[in-house]
Amino acid sequence: MARDDLITDPALLSVLQSAAQARQQSLAILDLLEEYHARDQSASPSDETALDQQLALSKQQKVLNAHLAQLRGLNRKAILGVRATKQETGEARQEIDSLHLQLQNLYYEQRHLRGEIAGCEDYDHQYKRLPMIPVEDFLSAHPEHSNSSDHDLTIARIQDEHTARQALEEQRQQLVKKKDALVKETVAKKEELGKLDGEIEKWLGGQETVRRVFEAREKKMGGVQGQA
Repeated sequence: MARDDLITDPALLSVLQSAAQARQQSLAILDLLEEYHARDQSASPSDETALDQQLALSKQQKVLNAHLAQLRGLNRKAILGVRATKQETGEARQEIDSLHLQLQNLYYEQRHLRGEIAGCEDYDHQYKRLPMIPVEDFLSAHPEHSNSSDHDLTIARIQDEHTARQALEEQRQQLVKKKDALVKETVAKKEELGKLDGEIEKWLGGQETVRRVFEAREKKMGGVQGQA
C-alpha cells in the first residue's frame, strides 16, 4: 500500500503536497546551479549571461521561499492543532475519569442497596407473627382484594387486623368502664348495708334496754303485790 493511501487527513495531505513542491523547487534550483556551474567552466560568461542567471536563480528562490513560507504556516497551524487536540484530549480524559468515578459510585450504591434489600427480605418482620386470619378467609370477606398483589394484600390484611383489634380494644374499654361502675355500685351498696347493720344493731340494743326495763318493772310490781 502506498504512503498516500495510508494518509487520508486533509491537513496532512496539504503538508505533504507543500513539502513535495518545496522539494521539487529545491531540486530545480540545484539543477539550475549545476547547469550554470558547468557553463561557467566551459566558457567565460558575459555580463548579460550572468545577469540572466542571477534573475532566473532569484525567481526560483522566490518560488522556493513561497513554498517554505506555506510549509511554515502549515507547521504553525499543525502546532496549534496539536495544542488544541491535547486540550480537548485532557478535557475528554477528565470527563471520562469523572464518568468512571460516577460509575464506581453507582456500583457501590447498587451493591449497598442490594445488601439492604437482602437484609429486608431476610428480616424477621413482626407482622409475620401476627395472628391474622388466613388469606382465603380474608378474601372471602373482602373480595375487592382478589386481584391485589402480595404486597397490597398483606397491607390490607394488616389494616384489617388493626381495625379488628381497635374494635376489640373499644369493647374491652367499655367492659372495663362497666366493671368499674359495678364495683363502685357494689362498694356503695356495701357501705349502705354497713350503715343499715349499724342502725339495726342500735335498734336491737334499744329493744334490749326496753325489755330489761319492763322486766325490772314487772318484778317490782310482782313484789309489791306479794306484800299486799
